[in-house]
Amino acid sequence: MPRSAAPKDLSLKWLEIFQICAQKGSLQIAAEETGLTISTVSHHLRNLEDHLGVELFNHSRRPMVLTPKGRVFLRNIDDALYAIRKAKAEASAGSLSEASYLRIGTIEDFDSDIIPELAVSLSRQMPSCDFLYHTDTSHAIIDMLRNRHLDLGITTTPDDRLRDLQDRPLLRDPFVVVLPKMSEPSLSDIVEGRTKLPFLRYSSNLIIARQIEAQMRRLGLRAPSNFECSNNQTLMAMVAAGAGWTITTPLLFSRARRFQSKLAMHRFPGKAFARTLAVVATPDCSRSVLELITQKLRDLVHEHAISGQHQQNPWLADSFNLIE
Repeated sequence: MPRSAAPKDLSLKWLEIFQICAQKGSLQIAAEETGLTISTVSHHLRNLEDHLGVELFNHSRRPMVLTPKGRVFLRNIDDALYAIRKAKAEASAGSLSEASYLRIGTIEDFDSDIIPELAVSLSRQMPSCDFLYHTDTSHAIIDMLRNRHLDLGITTTPDDRLRDLQDRPLLRDPFVVVLPKMSEPSLSDIVEGRTKLPFLRYSSNLIIARQIEAQMRRLGLRAPSNFECSNNQTLMAMVAAGAGWTITTPLLFSRARRFQSKLAMHRFPGKAFARTLAVVATPDCSRSVLELITQKLRDLVHEHAISGQHQQNPWLADSFNLIE
C-alpha cells in the first residue's frame, strides 16, 4: 500500500497484534491467541507498517525477526499498551456484579479447602460472571498469565522477576522437616544423612523442589533419596508409613490432616528459609477483582491453615504468617 493510501488513524488492534507477533515470532501463534486468521494478522501488520512508513519486521526471516526500528517501536509501545489495558479494565469493570468472565489458576496447595470456599464466595458476589478454575504448577500458571490464558493466579513467587505481571504477596511459608512420629534417630542425624531413613523429595520440576535443593546445597546437605513425587498427599502418606522423611512447609502439612497423627513437624535445622506465595494477575485484571480475591484468600488462609498450625505448633508464630 502506498504511504499516501495508508489509514489516517493508528489502530489499537494493530499495536496489540504487533506486540504479540514481536514476542512470539509467529503469525500462526498470534492468530491462535487473537482468534483471527493468519491472513488477517498479516494484513493488520502491513497496515501498521504502511501507516508508520517503516518496516518493523524482516519479512524474509522465519521465525519473524524485528528490524532495529521495530525493536525501538516495541520498546516504546510496551508501557503504553500496559497503561491502556489497565485503564480499559478499570473503566469496564464497573461493579463486581457486572463482571462477566474470570479465569483463575491455582497451585495444588490451595485446592482442598481454600479454593472451593473462594469459588462459592465469588459466585455469590459476582452473580453474572462465568468462572474458569485451573490447577497447575506455579511455572505453568505464570506462563498462562503472560500468554493471557488466565486473568489471575495463586502461585509460589519464582526467583526471577515477574516483569509484566502484577503481584500481591500473600503468605510467608517457612520450610520445615517432617518425620515419622516414632522416628528414633535425632533430627540432625536424619537431615545430615547419617541414618538409613531416605529423603523423600518433591519433583524437580516444581519451584518448591528447586528452593529446597538450593538450600541443601548451600548447607552442604546430601541426604540419600530414592523417591520423588509431585503430589503432597502422597509424600505425606509415605512419611507417615515410615518410608522416609521430607522437607515441606506448614501450609502443605496442614493439608495432610488424615496423616498428621503419624507425623512430627520440626523447625528446619540451621539457617531458616521460606517461600512466598502471592496472588499474581495480568496488567489488565480489574483492581477491584484483584483486591476482592486477595482479601478473601487472606481470610481463608488464616482460617484453614495459619490459625490451627499456630495453636498446634506455637514455634511457627514468628515465621508462618500473612504478608502485610
